[in-house]
Amino acid sequence: MKFIPQEIPQMFLVEPEPFVDSRGMLRRHFCRDEFSKNGVSFDVRQCNVSENTSAHTLRGFHIQRPPHQEGKILSCMKGSLYDIILDLRPHSRMYMKWTAVELSERNRLSLYLPPGCANAYLTLEKNTWIFYYHSEFYKPSAEAGVRYNDPLFKFVWPAPPAVISQKDNSYPDFRPEIINSKE
Repeated sequence: MKFIPQEIPQMFLVEPEPFVDSRGMLRRHFCRDEFSKNGVSFDVRQCNVSENTSAHTLRGFHIQRPPHQEGKILSCMKGSLYDIILDLRPHSRMYMKWTAVELSERNRLSLYLPPGCANAYLTLEKNTWIFYYHSEFYKPSAEAGVRYNDPLFKFVWPAPPAVISQKDNSYPDFRPEIINSKE
């Protein structure tokens, strides 16, 4: 596994090193030791699969407030997506800045987001499936979010969302105290 540092501190794209033979391909998808060697302490607490039937489905920005902040590992198992990562860690040099990556079944990249970063993604094609590892259990009372079109951040999406939940579309304009307050 190759860990490729990104602009946001402690965020990585993870590139597999597949073994290919006449049977097909085998690739390691997660290895605690490999993450640890790259400075990431990650204990899997929960795994989720998001199956999106429509192109341009938008999910996010989602984050859990302290003390339930979580790291995430995302992989696109089918289709493709454009993911924006927003650094909401007040101590980070990238605080309130964002970056974006494309994940697809073709590039086989995974994305590691450190605790304190929110993410949202837009599917780029129909039937896009995303597999997530989470370092904490989901706690509804700790959930918070940022609206995908919050004017403060000037997010750039490759297409307007065609499908978005009422909840994700109705987050108020960003205020740091909403995200950084304890549950």
